[in-house]
Amino acid sequence: MKQLTIILTGGGTAGHVSLNQAILPSLLELGYDVHYIGSEQGIEKELIGEAFPKVPFYGIASGKLRRYFSMKNFTDPFKVLAGIMQAFSIIKKVKPDVIFSKGGFVSVPVVMAAKLAGVPVVIHESDVTPGLANKIALPFASHIFTIFEETLQHLPKEKATCTGSIIREELFNGNKAKGLSFCGFTAAKPVLLVMGGSLGSVVLNDALRQNLPELLQTFQVIHLCGKGNKDESLEGMPGYKQYDYVTTELPDLLHAADFVVSRAGSNSIFEFLALHKPMLLIPLSAQKSRGDQILNANLFKKQGYAEVLQEEELTKESFMKSVYTLTKRKVEMIATMEKTQKPKTPDEMAKLILQYKK
Repeated sequence: MKQLTIILTGGGTAGHVSLNQAILPSLLELGYDVHYIGSEQGIEKELIGEAFPKVPFYGIASGKLRRYFSMKNFTDPFKVLAGIMQAFSIIKKVKPDVIFSKGGFVSVPVVMAAKLAGVPVVIHESDVTPGLANKIALPFASHIFTIFEETLQHLPKEKATCTGSIIREELFNGNKAKGLSFCGFTAAKPVLLVMGGSLGSVVLNDALRQNLPELLQTFQVIHLCGKGNKDESLEGMPGYKQYDYVTTELPDLLHAADFVVSRAGSNSIFEFLALHKPMLLIPLSAQKSRGDQILNANLFKKQGYAEVLQEEELTKESFMKSVYTLTKRKVEMIATMEKTQKPKTPDEMAKLILQYKK
């Protein structure tokens, strides 16, 4: 019997890779031959390559799709065209039974090439409204899965399904004691975890560091500040640990955390929800994004899972005020989170995707 083959794609940020990371072990366990197409320079090469060294990784050209004027808007379409040709060549060589796309700009040429090659494509949208890459990919896809029910109103009914969140199993296996030990912390003070996404956030980093002396009177602070954003002058400060980013240690750090301050990317906030972590969300402003994080954050606030501080309102004082409001709502938030629907497992998600193989 022929071994079934699947290609995964998605990248640019960790959010466009994390679901692929989650389902990859399930696909391998089911006996699939798994391949990955990402961008030549994207974070996905590092994340997938480190965790799954035996999974073939193919880097292709990828042009960014911008909603604003830029001279690169005249050159990047040629990169997309090159990416389509490269992806088509890979698909014809690998002969997958299905392709799964998590989005990001690199996924667009892959999805288009799959259509040309006659290979079914399943895509996944994790924000309240579809991102530009997935909007472009949608006509070429066999089906699209969503996390939010609210997303379905923006999609064709005949090929859209809401699955709810999908959480990596290893997140539930984190160990609080290991997380504290990794940071050199004790159980004497609550832990505040601050993270600005895989690329970091200058405004979050600045707001935290401006308030660090006051915060350390109440909390121990874990700071995931993004690659290249560490402040060497703060190294060794008691009760404060900063990291560019973490990979295998993240489950332990999440279990060690009593509160989380974060951007509002949907993958992350659903992980906090699944682990019942009270969260303060500071979404990317509409000036820096299409506003998807604002929608995510406001919906979580409405449902009682989060406090929200808009980036335009972020100051040294508003940051501290919001953190203290968060601590006061801890019991209430956790009680609300405990009533939510249990997230899907990667095994369940993998089997949903495989329904669409040719």
